Amino acid sequence: MMYIQALDFVVAEARKYGMKLIMTLGNNWSDYGGKHQYVEWAKAAGAKVTSEDDFYTHPMIIFYYKNYIKTVLTRMNSITKIAYKDDPTIMAWELMNDLRYSLDRNVSLGIDFNVWISDLASHVKAFDDKHLLGLGMEGFYGESTPERVVDYNPKSLYYGSDFIWNYKTETDFTSAHAFPDLWLEGESDEAKRTFMKDWLSIHCSDSEKNLKRPLILGAFGKSSKVPGYTEEVRDSYMNEVYLDIYNYAKSEGTIGGGLVWQIMGEGMESYYDGFQIVLSKNPSTANVIHNQSIRMNALRQPLVN
Repeated sequence: MMYIQALDFVVAEARKYGMKLIMTLGNNWSDYGGKHQYVEWAKAAGAKVTSEDDFYTHPMIIFYYKNYIKTVLTRMNSITKIAYKDDPTIMAWELMNDLRYSLDRNVSLGIDFNVWISDLASHVKAFDDKHLLGLGMEGFYGESTPERVVDYNPKSLYYGSDFIWNYKTETDFTSAHAFPDLWLEGESDEAKRTFMKDWLSIHCSDSEKNLKRPLILGAFGKSSKVPGYTEEVRDSYMNEVYLDIYNYAKSEGTIGGGLVWQIMGEGMESYYDGFQIVLSKNPSTANVIHNQSIRMNALRQPLVN
């Protein structure tokens, strides 16, 4: 119970400071439990499951996840006394962080995956029709666009999701993540920056022309574990990405912004993964983020009903 009360506090603080939140409902990875934990709970209850991908198909696990989603959406915040589903501080929900399915390419066009996506999207919207809904995907291409797999996916591999096909569901915005330091390990900084430019460009284009939805760059960063890393290198990289985001937003209006991974407070060293930014200890990087916020804020347009 204390964990959900802590989330109440986070939402209340965001409300106090006029911030908007994208609330991600789960995790592909085992960090913080993730889909792995749901599979383990099902095993403990006697379910016959063989892999973490049973998360998307086993009725017991789907029931568990749906029940959890209902609990979160209908929760009354203990501080603000506003139900999550009614709270304007929350901008959007995402079904999962880094949403991926099986790499079995015999599943034609990921249709089985879309069954789960459509089912869960309808479930969310049945309880909350006020907020936007996204998937939380990294943006990898799949069998619906094999040429995109070759031209844009890291190392031209399949990653168990399909950016085009999966977003042709009951979703309101698209997302892409970008971690060339992890995906292109051992390649030059120049190659990683080129990848980043191409990755952002193609997802802006596909979101606008093929999916007719706005895009959020949901996570990007620069790892301190890469040889040659300095804070100056990180600032330069972030400035470059931010400028591309700004220019796309200004000229096309397709992209709504980019979220850096990850800002932390002091005393959180046990959570460091190489991408951490502690604003009080990294003032130059804090300034990069601040300047981008000012640029993007200047592009805001009043909502028209």
